[in-house]
Order: sequence, then C-alpha cells, then structure tokens
Amino acid sequence: MTIKSTLAKFSAKSSHWFLRDILHRGGTSLPGKLAVAIDPDILHKLSNDFDLVIVTGTNGKTLTTALITRVLEAGGYSVITNPSGSNMVQGITGTLLTTPIKPSPNGKKPVAVLEVDEANVERIAQAIPPKMFVLTNIFRDQLDRYGEIYTTYLKIVAGIRKAPDAVVLTNADSPIFARGNFNNHRIFYGLDNVAPADYQDIKAPNNTDGILSPTDNSVLHYNFITYANLGKYFSVTDNFVRPQLDYRVTSVDQLNPKFSEFSIDNTPLRIEIGGLYNIYNALAAYAVGREFDVKPSDIKTAFESNAQIFGRQESIQVKDKDVTILLIKNPVGTNSVIDMMMTDPEPFSLITLLNANYADGIDTSWIWDAEFENLHNAKLTAVATGGQRYQDITVRLKMADFHLEGTYPDLSKITEAITKMPTKKVYIAATYTAMLQLREQLRAQGYIKEEF
Repeated sequence: MTIKSTLAKFSAKSSHWFLRDILHRGGTSLPGKLAVAIDPDILHKLSNDFDLVIVTGTNGKTLTTALITRVLEAGGYSVITNPSGSNMVQGITGTLLTTPIKPSPNGKKPVAVLEVDEANVERIAQAIPPKMFVLTNIFRDQLDRYGEIYTTYLKIVAGIRKAPDAVVLTNADSPIFARGNFNNHRIFYGLDNVAPADYQDIKAPNNTDGILSPTDNSVLHYNFITYANLGKYFSVTDNFVRPQLDYRVTSVDQLNPKFSEFSIDNTPLRIEIGGLYNIYNALAAYAVGREFDVKPSDIKTAFESNAQIFGRQESIQVKDKDVTILLIKNPVGTNSVIDMMMTDPEPFSLITLLNANYADGIDTSWIWDAEFENLHNAKLTAVATGGQRYQDITVRLKMADFHLEGTYPDLSKITEAITKMPTKKVYIAATYTAMLQLREQLRAQGYIKEEF
C-alpha cells in the first residue's frame, strides 16, 4: 500500500476503535468517510483480498445479506459483511477497512457479502469488480433520491456494466429484471408453489408499479401473484413470459410472525422470521450458497439459526412486553409487514415511528399508499405514533379509522409508550433513522445487549 492508503486505513481503524470502545457506539460511516477523504482510491486497493457479492434492490437487502453470510460461513467461507445496513460508499469502505480478513477454513478465497444502496452500486462495482450481483426487487421508494423504479433499475444496471464477468442472480418474479441492457450471465430464482391447474389469467391492481412488459411496455398478465408486482407473469401481446427458474420455492407450508416453513427445489426448509417476503430473501441466499458449492444440509442449518437481524423483526424484551422491531420505508414493504402482522394469532399493539431524514426519504407521502386499513382484520388492540413526522403518521392512521393511545415525537419516551400498551406483544414499525434512534435508546437502557 502507498503512504496515503496506509494513512487512510489507520484513520479508519483508529476512529472505529474510538467510536466502539470509548464512546460505545457502532457505525462504520465516519471511519469510511475519513478513509475516502484521505485516499479516494482506497476501495480499489482492497479488491484482491476477497471475492465480492453485491446485494442490492429496494427491499430485503439486509436480511438477504445476513442469510447469505450465514450460508457461506456454514459452507466454510470466511465472510466480511455490513450487518447494520450501512450500505453507501462510506459505510462499505469503513466495513472493509475495519473488519479483519481471515483465511477461509475451506481453503477458498474469503468473500465480502455487502448490502449496497441502489444509487451506490456503480461506484462500488467500479472500485471492486464483484463476482456476483444479487438483485432482490425494485419498488417505488424514496422518490427524492431514486426517482421512479425504471430510474432505479438503470442505476443498478450502470453498476452491472462495470463488471461484465460477474454473475447476476436475479429475482425472476420481478418483471423489471427481465429487461436487457447488459450481457452478464444470469441465474433466476422465484416462487413456483402454485400448481398449473390453479393458474389464472389476472392483472395486478391498478396502482401497482413495475408491471410493464420489457418487450413492448404492454401491461402484463399473471398466472399468480405473490405480492405487489411479483409472480408468474406473461404478455398477451407477444411471447414474453417469466424466465425459466434455476432455483425455486416449490411449496409454502406455514407462515406466522415467528417463522416460515417452505421448500426450495422440494427440500423442506425453515427460517426463524415471518412473512412471505422473507421467503424470497431466503431463496436468494439458498441460490448463492449453491452457486458457491455449499451443501443443502449446511444451508438448512444456517437458516435455522435464531441469531437476530439488525432492526428486522428483531425481538427484544422490555419489562413484561415482547417487542418486535419492523423496518418500514415504502408502500410495498409496509404492506408486507402488515400482512405478516395479520398472521399473528395473539392480540398485539402497534407503535409506528416516522422520520424523514435523508436515509429515510424526505417525502413521506408514501404512507398514503400503505394499506393500514387492513389491520382492522388483525388482532390489533392499540395504536400509537411517534418520530419527527408523528403528525403525518397520526393523520394517516386516524384516516384509517384507528383511535390512538398516544403520540410520541420524543423517541426517548418510547419505552414508556411500550409499557403502557395493553397487550404483551408490541410491534414497532419504524423508518430507518427512527429505528436507529429507538435501538440506541433501548441499548442505553440495557434492553439491547448485542452490537452489530
């Protein structure tokens, strides 16, 4: 390394040590920011130390990254990752500079499995050519940063073009990913749990994004829809259909807030987290594992680990309350969380925290497209709101005909709000920075021990 890169690495490590061991705070953004300021090419100089897997898309990046990490570790790989979801250039740089790179027990090259923000894919791929891209989905999200979904897709494609030798592992159920614009080898995964005898000819609801054929922009039809714009689609104007699947979910056997049971290629599996949307994340991780020659039995063991995922259905005991933290940030993700809560057989309370910082998206109008009204069909007993934009989410929930138990613009009061809820089970649905603030409060009060 040059003197400049050595200084950059030293600055990152020393600032990380100070934040973690002296201030008792996590985070890799500041160390990464310092390193990039000293040596803008520092990422490129690390590229020979590991194989890179980039995980990107609108929803599911953090869980997919965590599951891939577990799967590869179960297969004998040494893995570097960014578990807190710090997924922009500074955070990724900080992760790579402050995480020791250890030889893999299986003798193969270590792997960096990194969640990457869609708008940062090009810059990361240019600095470190990845071995694989994993594409989860694209939904409308943070219009102030990304624009419409086709703009987001082009940002990702710009990164893929920087690495023409990389494999692109793609969610085939998302029609937007069937578009061209790059020549990389593609591997497709998707859900195939509906028998052909039960196929229909249906369209997605009118306000669904991303349902246009890539061949002629006609509205696609579906044999079945899993959620939002995902499913087995086909065109009625030409011969375009969903690509053939290389990895597929062949059955969905049980869904509840605690776990999901399903089969991939007829192999029974289970993950300790609820929601149909998380089965897609598990399928992506399974596919990556098999492409890295991890045995199905080792993948099964990795899936059944009950380790917590940062802010994603993270379960915490607050006095006598069972608290589950759920990340919400756009209509589709929020609707998926709502669907998951509706599978809870026990009464529960809900606290919804809305911030509008840069990492959340400044425009909060998306809350009007989230289907909070469906919670009237769940065992929801009490509702409260909080966060910087508590007034917005309060109006939204009142318009959905919910009576609020309280509003908490000061997130330091959320522990008090939790204890006041009438049910033992409390869900907290929070945008990203609200989730970080909440976790910091709970950590300071001793309810969260583990740091990521």
